[in-house]
Amino acid sequence: MRVVVPTHLQRYTARVAEVDAEGATLAEVLVDLDRRYPGIRFRVVDEQDRIRPHIKFFVGEELAHTLAVPIDGRDVLIVAAFSGG
Repeated sequence: MRVVVPTHLQRYTARVAEVDAEGATLAEVLVDLDRRYPGIRFRVVDEQDRIRPHIKFFVGEELAHTLAVPIDGRDVLIVAAFSGG
């Protein structure tokens, strides 16, 4: 399936905004992404395998609250919030 990567994570994907990945769940997709683009998973998932607070995943049009969400062939969109002042 297609994974849409936000601009600040594209340094891991050679500046490519849309990449391919495989997996039955969001967790498996992220493992595959990290295999293809080392370091990207740690930027979106913490040491306890939880989605980082500033990251949102959409599987199809559905907001994913956990990594256990089934993909079912749908595209994945990664959205990152920015903060600062």
